Amino acid sequence: GGSTSIEGNESFFSIEPASVCPFSRSKESSSRMKFSNASSSRRKCRKAHFGAPSSERRVLMSAPLSKELRTKHNVRSMPIRKDDEVTVTRGSMKNRSGKVIAVYRKKWVIHIDRIQREKASGASVQIGFHPSKVEITKLKLDKDRKAILARKDRSKGTDKGKHQEGALAK
Repeated sequence: GGSTSIEGNESFFSIEPASVCPFSRSKESSSRMKFSNASSSRRKCRKAHFGAPSSERRVLMSAPLSKELRTKHNVRSMPIRKDDEVTVTRGSMKNRSGKVIAVYRKKWVIHIDRIQREKASGASVQIGFHPSKVEITKLKLDKDRKAILARKDRSKGTDKGKHQEGALAK
């Protein structure tokens, strides 16, 4: 009569399921969580920015459009290119304008026609401007640039994702 049955005491051998453990990487938990590969680390962000390849620098070196161009194309900014006409909006050269003669991606600057300074030796050198400190007043339009403007046009994209009332009734 005094033998104890281990079979009756199931909690003695019970093992908690893996889903309860906060450190497990089961399929259920990973499908719910969304991970972004963007870092908020200052160190990593600076490395990504200053180590960016030329193709990414093109987009990073975008300049805002003038008020007239903004209303005409419904686009706020564009990657700058060689024959655009720009006006300087910041610094000692503010309100000077000219044509972009070089986009120097390695140095993160653009060179503008007729805006230069004299060196001590007497030689004149181009002044580098960051594209965010200039405003595009005239775009050099080709078929690729027109396609970018059409894609970025904000007027046609306002109803994106919204249902029309007629479509819901049917």
